[in-house]
Amino acid sequence: MTDAPSDSSFNPRLIGGVVAVGVAAFIALWALIALGPQLSGGKDGGGHALSKGAPGYAAMIDLLERAGAQVEVRRRVEPYRYQDYTQLAVLTPTHETRPGAMQEILAAQAGAPILIVLPKWQVLQTPGERKKPGWSGPGFRAAAPTRLLPADWFGETEVESEAAKSARGRAILAGRAIDIPLPDEVQTLSGPHLEALIVAPGGGAVLARTKNRDIYILADPDLIDNLAFASRDTARAGAMLLDAISEDADADGFAFDVTLNGFGSQRSLLRFAFVPPFIGITLCLIAAGLLALWQAAMRFGPALRPARAIPVSKAALIANSADLIKQAGRELDSADAYVLNQRAAIARRLHAPAGLDASAIDAWIDRRLTGHNGGFSALARRLPLARSAPEFLADAQALHDIRKDLLRDG
Repeated sequence: MTDAPSDSSFNPRLIGGVVAVGVAAFIALWALIALGPQLSGGKDGGGHALSKGAPGYAAMIDLLERAGAQVEVRRRVEPYRYQDYTQLAVLTPTHETRPGAMQEILAAQAGAPILIVLPKWQVLQTPGERKKPGWSGPGFRAAAPTRLLPADWFGETEVESEAAKSARGRAILAGRAIDIPLPDEVQTLSGPHLEALIVAPGGGAVLARTKNRDIYILADPDLIDNLAFASRDTARAGAMLLDAISEDADADGFAFDVTLNGFGSQRSLLRFAFVPPFIGITLCLIAAGLLALWQAAMRFGPALRPARAIPVSKAALIANSADLIKQAGRELDSADAYVLNQRAAIARRLHAPAGLDASAIDAWIDRRLTGHNGGFSALARRLPLARSAPEFLADAQALHDIRKDLLRDG
């Protein structure tokens, strides 16, 4: 003999765990899609503020913070100039940066001071070698494309490379002299709308400022990037240069932009769902969904077994017959049959004399009654003449009471 099948074909705890893991994974997936760029650590060895590779600027940011400067890594394109606080926006575009992206971020500054650091190095990955996180691969010099400086903002510009071995650059910014060592191969910039602040031996501008806007352009990034920390003198000179540019622009702090490097967090409804103040609504919706799942999974008491369509009992048979008569609207047509049934039952149980007709049996029953107005015979004649359900029910109940009193049953 085989065992009886279980009431449950699966393990509720196992299914609940699978559902919980699925819901958590779904929420985590959408959260990472929305916040992925913002949560990225930037360990790609590129030339941006989050990078600790050679062309990055993480070392300079750390040095500025240790010196007490207000430094922010900006992940959104929006103006950051306030009435009593101004930041110097440091833009670090790459060779692949679109001109439209530069136009957007320049327009978003709304007149706030800007320092644009042009790219100089392109990094490659060695074929067959796995790149280490945060490390830069082999690099080569590549002149910054002039499309990074839109013509309607800077006019026609030209980027060149000059030999400057053991040369030093000198600038007067904010009333103080800045002396900074130049790389052996320095990248320079020239243009009719630019004012040179630091000049290379060949005459090109290493640091320039636009004549009609408060925008600075550093042509060679090796003055402030992580490569500058190869020597104490270069690192110190780079920090002093940034401080002098900030003071000359009347800025109170630095904001290193990383949106041009692919680490921005753009505005989107999906992102808003996971950041304040809308994160509270998202958590409430998640809690409501979990409560709905819990309520749907819970059941009170044992599992309900399917009932028979027609119960097996005399009471069920009588109830079904009564429902059928009611639905057919034939309640009053059963009066004669009901009277006959009650008369026969009383005569049989009380052993009425044989050979009596219906009238004689009714009279015989009346002689045995006490306390019933009208007697059995009167009700037996009146019941078939009923014209409404309440009238029929009252007389039928009276006949039933007579039977109960005579036969002592229910």
